Amino acid sequence: MGRTWKCAGLRWSAGSGPVLRWEGGAGSGLGWGKRVGFGVVEGGGRGCVGARGNACAGRREVSGRSTGGRCEECGRLDRVGSVAADGRADDPRAYRVYLAWFGGGLLKVGITAVERGSDRLLEQGALCFTWLGSGPLMAARRSEEVLRVALGVGDRVPYGVKRAVRATAARSVDAGVDELGVLHRRAHALAGWPETLVPEPFRPVDHLAAFGLDAAPPATGEITELVPGAGIAGELVAAAGPDLHLDTSAQGIVVLDTRLMTGWELTPAGEGGGGGGGGGVFPVRPFPKEPEDAQAELF
Repeated sequence: MGRTWKCAGLRWSAGSGPVLRWEGGAGSGLGWGKRVGFGVVEGGGRGCVGARGNACAGRREVSGRSTGGRCEECGRLDRVGSVAADGRADDPRAYRVYLAWFGGGLLKVGITAVERGSDRLLEQGALCFTWLGSGPLMAARRSEEVLRVALGVGDRVPYGVKRAVRATAARSVDAGVDELGVLHRRAHALAGWPETLVPEPFRPVDHLAAFGLDAAPPATGEITELVPGAGIAGELVAAAGPDLHLDTSAQGIVVLDTRLMTGWELTPAGEGGGGGGGGGVFPVRPFPKEPEDAQAELF
């Protein structure tokens, strides 16, 4: 068997698009039409990826279905000091509050550092979004909580729900722009807007073209887990958030959540018993023809 690789996740940039990162610092730029294929080494296990740049002290294994790729202990350590856990109250950077739409009436409010631009929205798979305001971290965080309650939207939408809706969503964000516009006006009309948070005008940003979803056919199913001795191979037709949409010859257009790739020893397609070279294929769950009304179930 030749050289093996370990995936460090998918990264997005508004300037360069999606890049699949590898342990050691290398990256593979992705573009529509690119052939993507790999297999998982047969007989191996999936190791915990550690936390905050450090290896897992217990060298524990994690489930093939885990999208976090971390054991319970490393999962806790990774959350320490994160913005999401309110562990960085003294962060001097400026932050923006945003409203994001994921299709099918799925909306959320969130914050991101101004220096990151729209990268956070690309990483989340937002089909369109608009900024609400910008200011210090704690003002942005307080506004996020107030807006979540006042507007009746959540602060998170599970990726599985986004994926299912994306599979059947119309190739237009017109409905999302309308919904964002209504909520933007309501948000700015609320009393008690923090003095240190500067309001931003309604300027919706459409990500369909950036994701390739304006031209790609809808996906038919999603990979549920990676397993040793199996693989996947296909042509990249779209990508959104951590998901790659691969046009395979036998299973149609399949969505691969790249977070499932971390912690495994991977080989190119055809080596190690997987990736379209005589081994099995990863299990795929078909999408329902009509998505469930998931927004009401989230909150």
